[in-house]
Amino acid sequence: MKLIAGLGNPGYEYYLTPHNLGFMAVDRIAEICGVEISRPEGQALIAKARMDHTDVILAKPQTYMNLSGLAVGQLLERRQIQSDDLIVLLDEVDLPLGVVRIRDHGSAGGHNGLKSIIGAIRSDRFVRVRMGVKPDHPISDRADYVLRRFRNADLEAVAEMVDRAAEAVGVILRENVQTAMNQYNRRVSS
Repeated sequence: MKLIAGLGNPGYEYYLTPHNLGFMAVDRIAEICGVEISRPEGQALIAKARMDHTDVILAKPQTYMNLSGLAVGQLLERRQIQSDDLIVLLDEVDLPLGVVRIRDHGSAGGHNGLKSIIGAIRSDRFVRVRMGVKPDHPISDRADYVLRRFRNADLEAVAEMVDRAAEAVGVILRENVQTAMNQYNRRVSS
């Protein structure tokens, strides 16, 4: 059993913002699996599914980004899932828009959702599928930027990136994280 958690903020006002890419990607996985993430469990909405011959729980923490660890930690404990069976989908402001990168462990790198998860589960040994949201212009306030709606001109690139992130999760489940990293972690010029 794997827990696939997409990070974001609940509420319509956060829909189509960079900080909600995790929600968008896990919703895309749910669509592929033919389920809807709507059942409350703990502090998250979940759906049980089967993806690439693997039983998964798809989750959208409802604690807001900075407290994502509360919901993720509860789900891991309730379902008796180990941290190395956790896959987290999230936005990454240090990667160019459209880029998907995968890591199998590491620091939070300044991302408050990851900080919360690492603190709650006391481990950094889980897979992250990071989706780039770095703008093509300088920004003075990162928090304001990630909570502002995407520009219409960026929506096609966002949709393609969400599809690639969902595909990457499929590769992780079907093959392994190293194969997915080799396939998706290509160098890009920023």
